[in-house]
Amino acid sequence: MIASELAFTLRFSGYCHPRLAEMTETCYFLPMHRIVFVVYPDFELLDTSGPASVFNGANRALGQGGRPPYYKIELVSAQGGLVTSSSGIDVATRSIAELGAGEVDTLLVVGAERDPVVAAMNDSILREWLPQLTVRATRFGSICTGAFVLAACGLLDGHRVATHWDACAPFAQAFPAISLDPDALYVTDERLWTSAGVTTGIDMALAIVTEDLGSAVTGEVAKRLVLYARRPGYQSQFSPVLQVQVKAQNPFADLIGWMQTNLAAPLDVPTLASRAGLSERTFHRKFVATTGETPARFVETARLDAARMLLSRGLSLKSVAAQVGLFPAARLCEAFERRFGISPRLFRDMHPEAGN
Repeated sequence: MIASELAFTLRFSGYCHPRLAEMTETCYFLPMHRIVFVVYPDFELLDTSGPASVFNGANRALGQGGRPPYYKIELVSAQGGLVTSSSGIDVATRSIAELGAGEVDTLLVVGAERDPVVAAMNDSILREWLPQLTVRATRFGSICTGAFVLAACGLLDGHRVATHWDACAPFAQAFPAISLDPDALYVTDERLWTSAGVTTGIDMALAIVTEDLGSAVTGEVAKRLVLYARRPGYQSQFSPVLQVQVKAQNPFADLIGWMQTNLAAPLDVPTLASRAGLSERTFHRKFVATTGETPARFVETARLDAARMLLSRGLSLKSVAAQVGLFPAARLCEAFERRFGISPRLFRDMHPEAGN
């Protein structure tokens, strides 16, 4: 039934979906959007509770505006009943086989550590029902290592996906037909939504709310949950600075931390070698051995990573260039286009809400 045919009967419902609001001045009632989380023994609780809190927060925000809730949240598992998370907390679930044809709008498989994920990948009930449910769902995907479960069912072949940074290597080895983005917080590929490690499921859930209900509702949710920012999907889940800092026995951890907070300062080899207490030649050799990159390449990567975040907040090219040490703006433009194949100005225009 088209919107005009619903106008008379739903004229006084009091709810106006942002997409239908553009079609007519009449408000409409939309059926609840059913979010289904697929869990299994020893799953990561935050993969479920974080996104669920976002969707519940959206319902709260709608209610404060006098509108009915939009999301209905449900947990399912292979057998149904109580399922124990890795933190020891039990959750009540329904059997996945009990879901009817029209009971899933968005289906998300949550993650876990290696052994529970492997068990879920080999669960015959999940392997039977996940393909059937994802075909009918408006949107489907995974949080963290839940991508392994979908991949084991053949549901990710030919798609671009994200997963936890620590699982990227085994994922790429196990599923070569899937395009893995090791840096993104979350990835959207048509109906498929996949997030990286743990808390990035919250970022993806916020993006889902934005798509469903608009940025105003998302802003209220982010404020309610005291989130620092709604991070865009292209932001690295693990920045190049942190990637090096977490390596065991990294002799340059302190130096890299200083670099991160002093991107606008001169960061040439003489300056860095002096702070490291090494000769320039020794510093260059040891830095490449530790990071896998030359100092110049590493510095540029850190600066461009910071530039993307500042641009997503709407800052001017001149301001961004000065803050990240790629001044004048022409230097920023040249480095940005060479690395990402897009101008920083166009990048900023493509992400107008990322930092709002």
